[in-house]
Amino acid sequence: MASFYESHGGCVLSASINKYMYISIHPYFDPRYTALKYSENETVNDISKIKHKILNSVLNQKNISGVEITSTADVPAGTGLGSSSTFTVGLLHALSCYKGKYISKAKLAEEACDIEINKLGAPIGKQDQYAAAFGGLNFIRFNRNGSVSVEPIVMRPETYTKLQNNLMMFYTGTSRSANTILSEQKQNISQDDKANNLLQMCGLAEEMKIALEHNDLSSFGHILNRGWHLKKTLASGISNPEIDRAYDTAMEHGALGGKLLGAGGGGFLLFYCEPENQEKVRAAIGLKKMDITFEYDGSSVIYIGDKYWSHS
Repeated sequence: MASFYESHGGCVLSASINKYMYISIHPYFDPRYTALKYSENETVNDISKIKHKILNSVLNQKNISGVEITSTADVPAGTGLGSSSTFTVGLLHALSCYKGKYISKAKLAEEACDIEINKLGAPIGKQDQYAAAFGGLNFIRFNRNGSVSVEPIVMRPETYTKLQNNLMMFYTGTSRSANTILSEQKQNISQDDKANNLLQMCGLAEEMKIALEHNDLSSFGHILNRGWHLKKTLASGISNPEIDRAYDTAMEHGALGGKLLGAGGGGFLLFYCEPENQEKVRAAIGLKKMDITFEYDGSSVIYIGDKYWSHS
């Protein structure tokens, strides 16, 4: 969040995974209308009337109408995996392609941040937009002047494979709106103890980067655990008794560390666990496991129908 990194600088270690948001755009058969299909359907004759805040902001900024835009997702919203920012990045990418214009990954992330944070006032940070745009396993630094640097994590290929294989992700069965938790967290940043805990979390991100670069995955797991206990102090609602019970159960059965992904309150629990303990953890925790691998490419255009391009 700007209220933190403008004073202290900030950083995260981030991985994108093989779960996707798909955005397609096509000229609408009646150019007087714009049709939108997401979790709801909208057809409007004036793009200023669009209910979906991100679609409204982006289409009005780009002055694009007379199109049909459809989005589908592998994972539902409100589960802590950055779906809102991924949607924004994908939408901007699709519209740039539709207009026949190249856009860099850095520009995609920057524009998505501007839409969500500056124009729509979401109480969020920049990490999800940069993760979605760039893809891969990266150390992302947020500088005091607002600039962002993205540095890929370099490790041995066998360590990379082992890291993927030793990560377990479980759905808690609940989703939530992140804004309430993040709004409180944003307000709490001015408190000395909360700011100090955030500084410690930045230090842990640095430690985690070094551990991975030294192929030290045991330390990676333990750092996850330390970070989770610090994260829980940042705002009420980040965890709850059910999440704590699941986390403690996984740790008791062999996980070295973990965290709740996203703002908190629901979504997915991630654990680092050696192979010999994974079945014990899965059986004990009793939650739906989602298989994941890392994703390398970030936002990508996978099909272009040339005759539909708009070059205006």
